[in-house]
Amino acid sequence: MPRPPLSLKARAVGYLSRREHSRVELARKLAPHAESPVQLEALLDALERENWLSNERFVDSLVHRRASRYGAARVMQEAKTHQLGNDQLRDLQEKLRDSELARATEVWRKRFGTPPDSPEARAKQIRFMVARGFSRAVVGKIIRGAEDEA
Repeated sequence: MPRPPLSLKARAVGYLSRREHSRVELARKLAPHAESPVQLEALLDALERENWLSNERFVDSLVHRRASRYGAARVMQEAKTHQLGNDQLRDLQEKLRDSELARATEVWRKRFGTPPDSPEARAKQIRFMVARGFSRAVVGKIIRGAEDEA
């Protein structure tokens, strides 16, 4: 005998129990299962009132999941796709900027660990770090520091 379909709230709680979602992301995932946009908005409002859904927790979760591997530019790009408020984006950018050098140093150390020994190797390291979303200024500091130590 087939199971009855999950209610919209059960689906939402299932998604939220696995990881934090932004309001926009959860709405996108639930939209195909909602009877109407009004029903979906009412559910999202109720989830926020009951503290199941929180953009602040989502931002913290995003930082926790992404910041150790990516630079501020890349994390901010992902955050903007979730249509967060300007205050939340500003706070996120400050958090990321404060720790950017330390995070970039750790990523560089794990991936390369030694200073570049040729202009080609230097360009490769810079490209890798910039593609990860770290600023050129931070990447330059790390590579110059590594070259000075060697």
